[in-house]
Amino acid sequence: MYENTTNALGQPIGFPLPDWTGAKRPPKIPIEGRFCRLEPLDPARHAGPLHEAYSEDREGRVWSYLPSGPFETADAYRTWLEGRVTGDDPVCHAIVDRASGLPMGTANYLRIDPQGGSIEVGSITYSPRLQKTAAATEAMYLMMRRAFDELGYRRYEWKCDSLNAASRAAATRLGFTYEGLFRQATVYRGRNRDTAWFSIIDREWPARRAAFEAWLAPSNFDADGRQRQALGALIDAHRS
Repeated sequence: MYENTTNALGQPIGFPLPDWTGAKRPPKIPIEGRFCRLEPLDPARHAGPLHEAYSEDREGRVWSYLPSGPFETADAYRTWLEGRVTGDDPVCHAIVDRASGLPMGTANYLRIDPQGGSIEVGSITYSPRLQKTAAATEAMYLMMRRAFDELGYRRYEWKCDSLNAASRAAATRLGFTYEGLFRQATVYRGRNRDTAWFSIIDREWPARRAAFEAWLAPSNFDADGRQRQALGALIDAHRS
């Protein structure tokens, strides 16, 4: 089904997609999970509590590999967000903790290409309250699930500064495949960026989905909320 073929001249060509009609654009509606809910980002509602959550990051580490931030005031952050949420790309989400009802981070769909079937997750800003929690992982699963299962994308991308070790490790843990390095891809904050590319494609998604669902299952957490099996181990198990 996925084998490349040749044309009448014997030249190699990609495998045929006779039924491909394109993917859908992401809707601006919530995605519900057990630990978190992803809401369309609303600067009026979300900027204040998000800025408060980010303020716990005293050194501004969350912004180190992003082109903007940190923001000195909630008003400055709100003004910046207002310039981000008006169009169809990116599609911005606030990650809301279900227990507290407070937004604790953001993540966006961007570089959205329905015709080619490719979409990227990016601008991921996790406050200290969200980092290394079940909600942090679930948010990424929910966005993948919408992209593949609801919208029909073939390719789901993750890109980061090659020096961002935490982002590279997160991509690997979440089941992305490293594809290579785009050298001198851009300039931001007055410095060079080599960009590391990762992806998950549609034929890999069923195994990734099974691993995420096994990790997120209540039985995978003890009474203190500690995981019993690591996500990486479950992804490796579902690859075989």
